[in-house]
Amino acid sequence: MAAKTTIIGEENSYFNHILFELREEKIQTDRMRFRFNLERAGEIMAYEISKLFPYSSQHVTTPLGELEMNLLDKQPVLVSILRAGVPFHQGFLRIFDHSDNGFISAYRHHTHGNEFIVKVEYTAIPDVNDRPLILVDPMIATGKSIVLSYREIANIYKPSHIIIAGLVASEEGVDYVKRHIPQAYIFAGAVDHELTAKSYIVPGLGDAGDLAYGPK
Repeated sequence: MAAKTTIIGEENSYFNHILFELREEKIQTDRMRFRFNLERAGEIMAYEISKLFPYSSQHVTTPLGELEMNLLDKQPVLVSILRAGVPFHQGFLRIFDHSDNGFISAYRHHTHGNEFIVKVEYTAIPDVNDRPLILVDPMIATGKSIVLSYREIANIYKPSHIIIAGLVASEEGVDYVKRHIPQAYIFAGAVDHELTAKSYIVPGLGDAGDLAYGPK
């Protein structure tokens, strides 16, 4: 099954105002505003993703009557890649507020020059068997962190759905994820064309972790 991709920023919505502020260098220097905008972007993306999952009818009684409403069959499991993923994750959690949550530490270990390998050192993952998985990372540059993180999960669990959620991705990163997780549905705010020699997305928005929490 070929991976599908939805790019939210391709349609006119207020999401693009939020993404503009996240990209704009004069605004993004306000760390609190940057974190807040990551949360807002996460909320909108979570709402769009919620349309993908199975729903079934449930009975509800109001003070004035009764009716049937369609509700999610299963809450998704939210798993975020630290550290920039934390405020983005919080936006998802505001929508999927009954979800279980997991976290993965994946980082670039530089070897020499511009070369690096991605290492996963810490995982805290709830049971994802037969449940929708939303794997959250604001920046999908090379796609290697997403793929390694998913493999850590897939070594133990078999989710019913696999959603990859990124704020800004590169074309190369999206292609890499599609090749290695062909069953995934990729949601991105925007997909940019270029990666630098150091594998930063261009035009991108810079280092999301540093902008949210300060330089490493």
